[in-house]
Amino acid sequence: MAAVVVAYNRAELLREALDALAAQTRALDELIVIDNASTDDSADIAARHPAGVRLVRLPRNTGGAGGFAAGIATALADASVDFVWLMDDDTIPTPDALAELLRVHAELGHSPPLLGSRVVWTTGEDHPMNKPRRRPGYGPSPVADALGVLPVRSSSFVSMLVDARAARMTRLPVADYFIWNDDFEYSLRLLKTRPGYFVSSSVVVHKTRVLGSTDADPGERFYYEVRNKLWLLRSSTGLTASERLLYTAASLRRWVRTLVRSRDRRTLWRVGRRGWRDGFRTSPRPNVESLAGLGEVTSLVERHEQSVAAS
Repeated sequence: MAAVVVAYNRAELLREALDALAAQTRALDELIVIDNASTDDSADIAARHPAGVRLVRLPRNTGGAGGFAAGIATALADASVDFVWLMDDDTIPTPDALAELLRVHAELGHSPPLLGSRVVWTTGEDHPMNKPRRRPGYGPSPVADALGVLPVRSSSFVSMLVDARAARMTRLPVADYFIWNDDFEYSLRLLKTRPGYFVSSSVVVHKTRVLGSTDADPGERFYYEVRNKLWLLRSSTGLTASERLLYTAASLRRWVRTLVRSRDRRTLWRVGRRGWRDGFRTSPRPNVESLAGLGEVTSLVERHEQSVAAS
């Protein structure tokens, strides 16, 4: 069981996350930190942490998407790894968060591709950024209800436990997304034919600066929301034809709502138009191109993608 934390310039939050991971009631077999060329003390904190971190320092910032692609490829290179637990450096798991995920996985009676935790903010309120939605077509289930789980169609990198068998048959997160929608697109592919589950008894704290969803005045980052969502809708293999239509309509509604609520509509119009243009005129590069020049990480990414293509 390997945990992967992607870090970038949040040294004190990273320290807190590593402390929380070291305090899990179910001990980790390996703890990997992917440092995205941080300019603060993040890498030093990881290297010196008593948890025994395996630190992978990238020579450039590849964003959350590139970091998770690198982290998953690194973890899966060890054939003994059976689960990969993914999170950002602002994710603080409660002591039994991992134990509850693994307990539910064992008691479900089958092996779902992924499980996700309940995500709360610092006040204990459910975080709207990571709110789960029931998978369409799946009604109440006695087993699921007894375990306190919800079948879902997608999940977040804020505590995503991925079954390594499913991950080894699935291409890595698309690194060119950089930020936003990378976890959505990756989990859609993992869960195209089988449900994942939201586990209410596994709790993590997402220490964002404010309590709000990603459409709460995103500023310049709105570019990635628009571009990446269009990339996803155009080309992701994780969507069925009917889902493509549904998610297109939902995305348009979301963008309109974001613009209406914004206090800086000029910025959103500007970056949104650029995202719209690039979302249609360009496509994400293969990971072996976007993650080139990263030494061993590049080799591990290439090996993983070739293995999936051959399977």
